[in-house]
Amino acid sequence: MFTIAALYHFTRFPDYAALRGPLIDLCAAQGVKGSLLLAAEGINGTIAGTRAGIDTVLAHIRTLPGCTDLEWKESFADKMPFGRMKVRLKREIVTMGVPDVDPKARVGHYVIAADWNDLISQPDVAVIDTRNDYEVAIGTFTGAVDPATRSFREFPQWWEENRDRFHNKRIAMFCTGGIRCEKSTNYLLSQGVEDVFHLKGGILKYLEDVPQDQSLWQGECYVFDSRVSVGHGLIPGQNDSCGACRRPVTPEGRAHAAYERGVCCAACAGEYQPEDRARFRERQRQMDLARARGETHLGG
Repeated sequence: MFTIAALYHFTRFPDYAALRGPLIDLCAAQGVKGSLLLAAEGINGTIAGTRAGIDTVLAHIRTLPGCTDLEWKESFADKMPFGRMKVRLKREIVTMGVPDVDPKARVGHYVIAADWNDLISQPDVAVIDTRNDYEVAIGTFTGAVDPATRSFREFPQWWEENRDRFHNKRIAMFCTGGIRCEKSTNYLLSQGVEDVFHLKGGILKYLEDVPQDQSLWQGECYVFDSRVSVGHGLIPGQNDSCGACRRPVTPEGRAHAAYERGVCCAACAGEYQPEDRARFRERQRQMDLARARGETHLGG
């Protein structure tokens, strides 16, 4: 059984590039895989490994500047959900592209999972899903507004074009683990919105804490690892990932005429050239051969 830890923390790293090498070395020594992003504004990512390995890496992260009170969310899988370990240097740990956004200065009101249903059921509350369109497509909260953004960078423009729809409304926002809401709520506050709330711990915490028979969540939650999606209790869901575009593919999508495992799905049928499809097809063949040998191909 592998422990999966999803984490983010906004803090000031004066020399974040210097943190990369020790993190890579420690993860390699502990057999921990996944992806971590480092920027001047903090750290973000998801890692997986043995219980001892994850504990060791998290203990190291808590020693980084300002990370003593690091929080993370855990789930579990019976196989390693990542093929390798990546630690990348970025301008932002979640890219919004608005220079003045600063979650360390001010964010919206945190709402714990147990209180979320009551808040979003109020008639004067507008619920906004801050995730990307492909994530929203497989699951969201009942009645939530879908901005239909392809990336988080598009959210500020969407808000500017739609803000009049939410006049005299309290705004409740949510995302997978909470990080996008840290920035989006700070942004809305800077735009003069007075009552802004966000789901503490994100959808993952809600699915962990709220029983399914009391839930206002519909569908599954997209996650950025080989599980593709999870449901209530953070149990792996029924979705696969398209080998070409990496969008989630539902069981119904796998029955579509355009679907070819590892090569194409209905959503990306018109997005690639024949030579790209040939390359994806060869990658899938190599992955199948590796699997038959009992090995893991890094492309999978």
